[in-house]
Amino acid sequence: MGFARACSVALVGVEGVVVEVQADLEAGVAAFTLVGLPDKSLTESRDRVRAAIVNSGAEWPQKKLTVGLSPASVPKSGSGFDLAVAAAVLGAAERIDPRAVADLVLIGELGLDGRVRPVRGVLPAVLAAAEAGYEQVVVPEQTAGEAALVPGVCVLGVRSLRQLIAILADEPVPDEEPAQEGRPDAMLAGLLVPGAGVGTGLSSDPGDGPDLADVAGQRAARTAIEVSAAGGHHLLLSGPPGAGKTMLAERLPTVLPPLTRQESLEVTAVHSVAGILPPGEPLVRRAPYCAPHHSATMQSLVGGGNGLPRPGAVSLAHRGVLFLDEAPEFSGKALDALRQPLESGHVVVARAAGVVRLPARFLMILAANPCPCGRHTLHGAGCECPASLIRRYQARLSGPLLDRVDLRVEVEPVTRSDLLGHGGRGETSAVVADRVREARDRAAARLDGTPWRVNCEVPGHELRTRFVAAPGALAAAERDVERGLLTARGLDRVLRVAWTVADLSGHDRPDAQDVALALELRTGIPRGADLVPAGAPAEPGEWP
Repeated sequence: MGFARACSVALVGVEGVVVEVQADLEAGVAAFTLVGLPDKSLTESRDRVRAAIVNSGAEWPQKKLTVGLSPASVPKSGSGFDLAVAAAVLGAAERIDPRAVADLVLIGELGLDGRVRPVRGVLPAVLAAAEAGYEQVVVPEQTAGEAALVPGVCVLGVRSLRQLIAILADEPVPDEEPAQEGRPDAMLAGLLVPGAGVGTGLSSDPGDGPDLADVAGQRAARTAIEVSAAGGHHLLLSGPPGAGKTMLAERLPTVLPPLTRQESLEVTAVHSVAGILPPGEPLVRRAPYCAPHHSATMQSLVGGGNGLPRPGAVSLAHRGVLFLDEAPEFSGKALDALRQPLESGHVVVARAAGVVRLPARFLMILAANPCPCGRHTLHGAGCECPASLIRRYQARLSGPLLDRVDLRVEVEPVTRSDLLGHGGRGETSAVVADRVREARDRAAARLDGTPWRVNCEVPGHELRTRFVAAPGALAAAERDVERGLLTARGLDRVLRVAWTVADLSGHDRPDAQDVALALELRTGIPRGADLVPAGAPAEPGEWP
């Protein structure tokens, strides 16, 4: 008889549960039994592990073998348990010392030839192991950089089971044939899932993408983009086709500040589980940008799929931008499903296989035409849409959803002089990003010691009692509440935007002018507020 145990990690969404892999050898007819609620791909590990051990030069035990995955009540899926199962079997067969693998966390898939293939979700798996108190992990060589992002954990990257056996048995480590230079590494195929990105774009260099200076004119929309980036406020861009709504939304990530270390780990964990983490770039440092097509289903937006739910677009846009172009064309159920994550910053998806909590703190940008033909607001453009059709089209964006959108801006058609550059070029993304960073630094200093970091996260009660505007600054907003132009939630969001405008202007607290601009950006009604000059050069931090 022989017994050994090793450890691995089962992922439930982007959260991990440490699983103890136990192997028991008994006298009897040779058989291999795997228990502990495995799925189909994990059940097939019996054949992969047997072939990998034999082809690695070790002897397969001709006894009754039982491998248990504990806790048995946690669903386990994927091929990432192969390496732990093989280590436990070799320990039970005394090919390696059982004590050498008892406190090891092993993550990786085995090929039939014994090579260790990378799997998705290594970062959240190692994070779960570190939180459980484990200090040593073994991962495929290709994902060692991703696992090394977790502090306090000793990471061993192996290329084959032969190497792992030699290391644990204190034998000479064999050299494995590296991938041919100039050819893609076939071992990385399991890390990327084709079509799983849902329109996600990641950029490691903010200078290699589009620039805000490419947008002609649009002073009000550029102001809204800057305020949205500085305070994390959701934005609706409404206007005719060709006015620049998509251009503005695509350039919003270029003015967002780089992710903090904690935010980078959160985003990297989600993208690693989803299978869209670029090889060779284990840490995402820039805000992600996700732009799903308007035919996307509710499951693709909030998360879903067979078995345990997988991250949707709202999670792939975590700490970044979710852009919904042609927003009225999306399914009404899909749009209304966004209301809860917009408030809570996470999404809870319940399926028959289990309940998964996924992070979803994103900045949402909606783009919409005024009518089906898009010419309703253009003078002399000949819109022939009936009034009833226009009302139905605009009603596709429900009131409760729009009530959670802080900024609503009409994007006017570009004039000839702006298009030809007669008014001068607008500010670049780098200039605007400097102001955004300084505004966020002011907000972070003010919110130091609280659970919030940006103005969009501050509850309304705190805005009315702890972070109070200047005396008399809210007179216009209070009148709008009495007239029914603002709801209670709308007033709270106006206060949040006013604090962001004050941070951009360098004010200690919002005054009447800051609140007027916040109301104008919220309701679209002119309030006599000054806008940021889009074409004039401005020093960082100078806001009129």
